[in-house]
Amino acid sequence: MKVNIQDINKAFENRIRLGIMTVLMANESFDFVSLKMQLNLTDGNLASHVRALEELGYIQSSKQFIGRKPNTAYAIMDSGREAFINHIRALETLLKIK
Repeated sequence: MKVNIQDINKAFENRIRLGIMTVLMANESFDFVSLKMQLNLTDGNLASHVRALEELGYIQSSKQFIGRKPNTAYAIMDSGREAFINHIRALETLLKIK
């Protein structure tokens, strides 16, 4: 079986982006603080990675106030879901090579 290594999405090679996408695939949305705690990241580290995924059109953010506190939540977009599923399938195919 031949694998096209190009099917492995470079955006998901980073463990943090992989973690963000995994959490968002399993949840309708996730707010910044909860995502930061779930993945054990700093504010700056998470911010830079969600920005990169937003720029690729894989996730979207929504900002609101809860009480007087700002809250940013993230959700996966259809293009992100499709790209992530294709990435996982490529990895599975690669692992099946004998």
